[in-house]
Amino acid sequence: MSVDIFADRLVRVRHRFVSGVEGKIEDARASIPSLSDAVPAAAASVGDIYRSVHSIVGIGRTIGFPATGRAARLVEDVLRAAYCTGRGLTADEVSLLTNSLNALREVASSELRSFHPVGE
Repeated sequence: MSVDIFADRLVRVRHRFVSGVEGKIEDARASIPSLSDAVPAAAASVGDIYRSVHSIVGIGRTIGFPATGRAARLVEDVLRAAYCTGRGLTADEVSLLTNSLNALREVASSELRSFHPVGE
């Protein structure tokens, strides 16, 4: 019986992840203009996006979306220095972020299409 409870919980966590990950990626992409170090509130926006992407990194690999987790880690790596020092992104970092978010979107889209929860 405990295996069934675990499997049911895992399915629910996977559904929650799948239903939210694309929105998090699109929110991050939409916020790119507000992350530049030329924007006064950029540091706060960088923090928000960093934490959102970090949640993808933290759970993706654990629940069966390893490629999405790895791609999200690359996005997180771009944001980390700015997040840790409380600043906006440089022009080079914005470019890297744009590229890594585009890659994450493609990987997640592909991996999520293959999602077939247990019991469905």
